[in-house]
This record gives sequence, C-alpha cells and structure tokens, in this order.
Amino acid sequence: MWRDAALVAGKDLRIEARSRVVLHQVAPFAVLVLVLFAFALGPGRGPMVHAAPGLFWVAVLFATVIAVQRSYGVESTEATRDGLRMSGLDPAGIFLGKAAALAAVLVVLEVLLGVGVVLFYGASVHSFGELAVASVAGTVGLAAVGTLYGALSSGLRARETLLPLLLMPVAAPVLLAGTRAWQAALGTSGAGAGDPWLRLLVVFAAVYLALGVVIFGPLQEAA
Repeated sequence: MWRDAALVAGKDLRIEARSRVVLHQVAPFAVLVLVLFAFALGPGRGPMVHAAPGLFWVAVLFATVIAVQRSYGVESTEATRDGLRMSGLDPAGIFLGKAAALAAVLVVLEVLLGVGVVLFYGASVHSFGELAVASVAGTVGLAAVGTLYGALSSGLRARETLLPLLLMPVAAPVLLAGTRAWQAALGTSGAGAGDPWLRLLVVFAAVYLALGVVIFGPLQEAA
C-alpha cells in the first residue's frame, strides 16, 4: 500500500511540476481572494485582523476545490483513471497517494496565503505550534475529503459544478475549527480557546483518512 501510495503521489506531483497550473493559476486566484476581501473590509486594521483566520481558510477551501478538479480533470482527459483502475495498484494506496499529492500542493498554497494574511491584514502569530498543528490537521482533512469526493464526482458529466456542492458542506468543520484554532494562534481569542478545535481537526482528518482507505476502491470502480 505504501509503495503504491508513493508511486501515485509521485505521478501527480510530476504532472503538477511540469504543468505548473497551481503556480500560475490556483495560487494567484487564492491570493486574489485575500486581496478582494481586504478591499471589502476597508482600511481599518481591527476588522481585518479579526477576520484574517476565517478568510485564510475560505481561500484555502476555494483553492482545494480547484486543485481537486484539476487532479481528476487531468486523469479524465488522459484516461489515467482507467489505467489506475486496471494497474493492480492497491486502491488504498491510490487514495493515500492522491491525498498526499493534494496535501503537498495545499501546503505550498497555505504558506503563500499565510504570508498574504500577514502582509494584507497585519496579523501577527502568537503561537507558531498551535498554528502549525491546525494547518497540518486541516490540510490532511481537506486533502482526504477532497480526494474522496473528487473520485465520487469524477465520472459525472457535471462534475465541475457538482464537486463544490458536494465538497464544501462536508468541509465546513475544517473551515470552522481551522478558523477558531487560528484565532487562538493569532491571539484574537482567549488562551487555550483553540484546543477543542484542534482536536476536532485531528478527528476529522483521521475519520476521512480511514474512510478513504476503506471505500476508495468501490468508489473508483463506480466512477
């Protein structure tokens, strides 16, 4: 399973490295979301600092939808999905590999967006450890659920419009818990206020990772 996961993750990351779609399209879109929100909030620093955690995770969620569509769109065009299905690779390994590649892309985007939050909103980090744990757990959760729902919608004609409708409601716990955890890490809420939300992020990530390992095979066949 782990060998197959490494093969699939390497394949997805090589495709992205050659196409540079995330660098040239997804990343500018995510940064543009932050800039537009900054204009909408006005010049006052107070509202911007308080809104920064939520806007960060909204931008990450939008970027996740685009990245998942990109990942499965390439496979649909090149018939790679059929090749993976007939390759004999472990479905659990395929799921973990695709989720790992998506998580790696999201990490790059989150670093860029984190810098944008500091520059555009004037936010300052009070707890780097809490920030890192929240970001890692949220990234794993989004990558796992994005990979699952990407596979679920990949065989449908209207997948471009159905994927956001399927993914965003399920990813709402990441948006909520990530925002609360980031508020604590940025010092805009009380000390220790982010601990329950960090646990929720970890549980969400663990549940969808386990679910993906179990059901990705049947989903792949159905798609």
